[in-house]
Formats: sequence, structure tokens, C-alpha cells
Amino acid sequence: MNAIITVVGQDKVGIIARVSAFLSKHAVNIADITQTILSGNFVMMMVVNLDNADISIDTLRSELLKESKEMQVEINVMHEKVFTSMHRV
Repeated sequence: MNAIITVVGQDKVGIIARVSAFLSKHAVNIADITQTILSGNFVMMMVVNLDNADISIDTLRSELLKESKEMQVEINVMHEKVFTSMHRV
């Protein structure tokens, strides 16, 4: 199963490293990633695969919420099918 993770917040050192390390710890594979800086704001979108993960999407969402508060960024996790349906033109 694939999920979409978005990270938005003030740019600072270590955001990608911290999110990636968390995902790696739980065997969540990063299938695709893009990131940019917009007016000083860090914006990242990842497509991740949870097929071999030791964590459910609901637990991933709640644990990344805790990480986001510590990092002072906003992290959202959404099932890929929900994301695709929401952004269909």
C-alpha cells in the first residue's frame, strides 16, 4: 500500500534526515520524493510504500504527528487513493 506524506514548515537543517530516518526505522520505503523551498518555507512530498513496514498507516500518522510537533513543522499522511481522489481535476 502506498501513502503520501507532506511536510511543510520553516526551512531548517535536518528535516529530510529526521523524517527519512523515522521511515527507515519502520521499514517504510520511499518510492518518490520531491522537495523545495518556497519563500523560506520547506515543502516536501513523498510517496512511500508500507508493504513491508512494521507500522500501520494510522500508527505512522500518529507517530509522525509527534515528530512534527518536535520539529515544528506540519506533517500529513494520507492513503494514496484518498490523495488521488481529492486531487483529481
